[in-house]
Amino acid sequence: MPENQLIEFKEQWKDEFLKHICAFANTRGGKLYIGLQDNGSVLGVKNTKKLLEDIPNKVVQFLGITIDIDIKQKNHKEYIEIQVLPSNVPISFHSKYYTRSGATVQELRGQKLREFILKKDSITWDEIIVNNADINDLNKNLILKFINKAVNANCLYADALNENHILTLKKLNLINDSGRITRAAILLFGKKTDTFIRTATVKIGKFGNKETELITQDVVEGNILEMPDKIMDILRVKYLHSIISYVGLERIETLEYSEKALREVILNAIIHKDYGEQTDITIHIYNHKIIFWNSGPLLEPLTIDMLKQQHPSRRRNPLIANIFFLMGYIEAWGRGMLLINEEIKKMNLPEPDVQEFAGGIQIVIYNNLTPANEGGQIGGQIGGQIGGQINDTQKKILTIISNNPGVTRKILAKEIGINESAIQKHLNKLKKSGYLERKNGTRGSWIIKINKQ
Repeated sequence: MPENQLIEFKEQWKDEFLKHICAFANTRGGKLYIGLQDNGSVLGVKNTKKLLEDIPNKVVQFLGITIDIDIKQKNHKEYIEIQVLPSNVPISFHSKYYTRSGATVQELRGQKLREFILKKDSITWDEIIVNNADINDLNKNLILKFINKAVNANCLYADALNENHILTLKKLNLINDSGRITRAAILLFGKKTDTFIRTATVKIGKFGNKETELITQDVVEGNILEMPDKIMDILRVKYLHSIISYVGLERIETLEYSEKALREVILNAIIHKDYGEQTDITIHIYNHKIIFWNSGPLLEPLTIDMLKQQHPSRRRNPLIANIFFLMGYIEAWGRGMLLINEEIKKMNLPEPDVQEFAGGIQIVIYNNLTPANEGGQIGGQIGGQIGGQINDTQKKILTIISNNPGVTRKILAKEIGINESAIQKHLNKLKKSGYLERKNGTRGSWIIKINKQ
């Protein structure tokens, strides 16, 4: 039998092979054979009786575990079989932790090591108690808002409306029996989340044609329960454009991306983020795409391909995920990416790109524009429906605004090549004609209005 995750061959014993035993114990167990070549043929070992005593003693001394060791024989040659059982606690060798991956031994470091130890201890990151926090650090009004919403969604028992909110949190494992607060409770309901956990931050940036061309940015901090709504509001008002159209007297405002898809991506990023990593969730916005990234690779055995089909739900932060589920924000069936693709398909937008990148998950969502023809979708509507009613400069203004709803007069003047006062006159005419609307004052954004009658 060839070497694999459960079998390793060594020609002679060396004490450094204790790390192989350590790796077996930390993974699924396995067998280490001494006196065999890599192809499994028997070389034999001369000092089998001495090794039979020395190896178990060294395993106990350096690893703190016991093994089964035996002498085998083939073709009149003796060799040693060491059988290692999987350990339910983390095992280290010289203060280092090893696991098996295929037929190789890998040292665990950083994030992988942290996840490994938590998994061995049967605890997740969000279940850990925050030492200096107590119930006074939680927002009672936000807790009551959650309870009401969860009960109304028929996901939480109705008696929760009348019982003490602390008892409800205890039943949801967010507070332990001693009244101590978990990381999940602080992230979800904390008054000042960043006092205890500094990684609950989302950075939003609008970029030009180059990665280094940062036009504007925002930072969203605080409890993660209110974070999805805050992010969506900022995206609608400041970063993304909406086309106003009319069917008869009915006013229709359509965002350039599917709002349901964007919200699902944001929820997934917040719920599945590895908050133990000193990184922020990032949202990079370009004229033709949005790039979402959060730390935390897929949990085994999930793969990117599995996300695109029905798959088991694997939760990095189960306490956090449960609260969002109880509020009706997410499902518990592992259909997040399927829902995103479904909503994007309804708008005839390109399929998003999903990949593991830089120790996390990156999702790229596209609109109908392309880098080579940015503004093409809106520009076509401008030319086809109102092109004869406005001049070329005003067409250019609308096209630029369609790509950057928060554009300023100064940038418009630079792009078109006329002064700011002339730009203002064109803007006034477009507003007076009903093709342009200003949202949220001087610090807000532009909305293009096209009549579909």
